[in-house]
Amino acid sequence: MSKLGKTNAEFNLIEEGDKILVGLSGGKDSLTMVHALREQQRRAPFKFEFIAVTVSYGMGENFDKLIAHCKEYDIAHAVHDTQIYDLAGEKIRKNSSFCSFFSRMRRGSLYSVAEKYGCNKVALGHHMDDAAESFFMNFIYNGQMRSLAPKYRAENGLIVIRPLIQMRERQLAACAVDNSMPTIGDEACPSMRFDVKMPHARARTKEMLKNMEKEFPSLFTSLNAAFKNISEDSFFEKEKFNI
Repeated sequence: MSKLGKTNAEFNLIEEGDKILVGLSGGKDSLTMVHALREQQRRAPFKFEFIAVTVSYGMGENFDKLIAHCKEYDIAHAVHDTQIYDLAGEKIRKNSSFCSFFSRMRRGSLYSVAEKYGCNKVALGHHMDDAAESFFMNFIYNGQMRSLAPKYRAENGLIVIRPLIQMRERQLAACAVDNSMPTIGDEACPSMRFDVKMPHARARTKEMLKNMEKEFPSLFTSLNAAFKNISEDSFFEKEKFNI
């Protein structure tokens, strides 16, 4: 909660009067986030609302335990049904990457539901490990210096926030385990039902960072600091040389 509060204050993620749609997949990250936001509602010196929304891909997922859990803890929750799974069968070719497709479709669904409920912000459960992995994947595979922003404005005008962006994945996993949260794992991942190649790039990047952290224990602390300390003038952007 201390880290969440500091991140919120640093980037003005949640403000007075906000109505936030929280993407709740049921995994350790999003479940921890909804409980943290519920606690922040109690602690914060300002008022805000949020509703947790779970996107169903239309492949027969069972969210009964997740629904019951949210009800038990008085967390406003809705399941949004889609046909993304069937659509993926038509759009995704054999041996093609599927993660970006499902991510885009899920994000689009959340944006649509946010407008339906009158929300001005969407909260996603990405953490520092996600940001580091995205940075190195873009760096190695795409030739880009790019990561995950704590806050940005989507094309439709919604503000997207990442309250957990300065937390480590292991912290969120420990929170879920210590509090016996009914997390949803790979059984809800649509990739398990498709004859497509697995997303090896992220797995390899995660393993690379794991090995790097063994040699440099302060790696993620330094990355967090570096993401806020970007020397733009030191890179090869030709526009910078018009002097």
